[in-house]
Amino acid sequence: MYNVKSKVATEFIEDGEILSTLEYAKKNKNNKELINSIIEKARECKGLNHQEAAVLLECDLEEENKKIEELAMEIKNKFYGNRIVMFAPLYLSNYCVNGCIYCPYHHGNKHIARKKLTQEEIKKEVIALQDLGHKRLALETGEDPINSPIEYVLESIKTIYSIKHKNGAIRRVNVNIAATTVENYRKLKEAGIGTYILFQETYNKKLYEELHPTGPKHDYNYHTEAMDRAMEGGIDDVGIGVLFGLNMYKYDFVGLLMHAEHLEAAMGVGPHTISVPRICPADEVNPEDFTNGISDDIFAKIVAILRISVPYTGIIVSTRESQKSRERVLHLGVSQISGASCTSVGGYAQKEKEEENSAQFDISDTRTLDEIVNWLLGMGYIPSFCTACYREGRTGDRFMQLVKSGQISNCCLPNALMTLKEYLEDYASEDTKAKGEEVIKNEAMKIPNPKVKGIVEEHLKELNEGKRDFRF
Repeated sequence: MYNVKSKVATEFIEDGEILSTLEYAKKNKNNKELINSIIEKARECKGLNHQEAAVLLECDLEEENKKIEELAMEIKNKFYGNRIVMFAPLYLSNYCVNGCIYCPYHHGNKHIARKKLTQEEIKKEVIALQDLGHKRLALETGEDPINSPIEYVLESIKTIYSIKHKNGAIRRVNVNIAATTVENYRKLKEAGIGTYILFQETYNKKLYEELHPTGPKHDYNYHTEAMDRAMEGGIDDVGIGVLFGLNMYKYDFVGLLMHAEHLEAAMGVGPHTISVPRICPADEVNPEDFTNGISDDIFAKIVAILRISVPYTGIIVSTRESQKSRERVLHLGVSQISGASCTSVGGYAQKEKEEENSAQFDISDTRTLDEIVNWLLGMGYIPSFCTACYREGRTGDRFMQLVKSGQISNCCLPNALMTLKEYLEDYASEDTKAKGEEVIKNEAMKIPNPKVKGIVEEHLKELNEGKRDFRF
């Protein structure tokens, strides 16, 4: 039976509860009174439960769908403003013992080039990323206890944090590795990771087991309960997500929110981030082989409803999505995007030859980081390279309390402007720098606290003079 506080995956993600929720939503898809009452509840910025969110996802009333989008934009602006946090993935190894049929890293793939970075090669990758302007990484690796044991991951994190090149420094390393033990999560916490990220792929247990026929990842419960163990291991910030296209999207949408509700109920704080990747082409993977792909319209609606359902949670969209697709969902709720990403092992320092392909998937947005920063500035956004909350201990429930109270904006806008200034001084093209300076000038005027505003103005001058790494 469904139990949101249970530590057993099949009880807090209960198939019967999802199916009954979908049936209820279908019956009420044109219930205008109910839909409007849910929208009004969402205006209170306290979120929606999975059943309420499912009703909005099912809704096909044009006027009400417009209200949902408008509310998503309001809530996005209230909690996140016009700031967009930037990051890049760093692939350490693509050796893997799992048989995931949607991923080219699966152990049976004989075409893909298998690679594992040495610590010296990691240094080169990190320097290349620093030279682009990145300050925040998402560390990625396949699951392989021999080639990528936890000791290798920990050593790699230490290496990444140790590298200071010119004015470059990686200040936050988020980690996306396979489900592991409480003991290993404690080790990751001690290594200073930011967010622990793990995608569920699909919450449908039967389909999940079919998609993962062999390897440790076949164990649905162990994988789904990973976030509980991570939090037990002391990791405050966790990031969840599904791979849309593998399963019926409505089922996984409900499962995603049920997972967020479970973490809030059982662990005291919901997910720090939610990612919404869609399956895309890769070696031995053709999205057309999976019949549950979603359109851009549905994708946008999912982002909008997630924003009003979990108003305090960051939403991430990667370079899997095209410029056009990302532009559409930015104002609906997205707060983090990747830029100038490479999904190959060792692809930042040296571009791979075609026959040496080690990429996990093809990216759609292939622009440089400077082009993406320029694009964001041109649309009125503040590209942020901020890592202050993690470094100041504003994580987990402490972060959520600040967001819910609205106090986080006293830190976020100043930090975003100062890290943008760093980028402009050290890495930007002339056009990007001109646009960025204008944005900083205009946005600094909006800082409500006179004391904070004065400190920011002083730090901006110091950044002009070569000083770095100021934060609130």
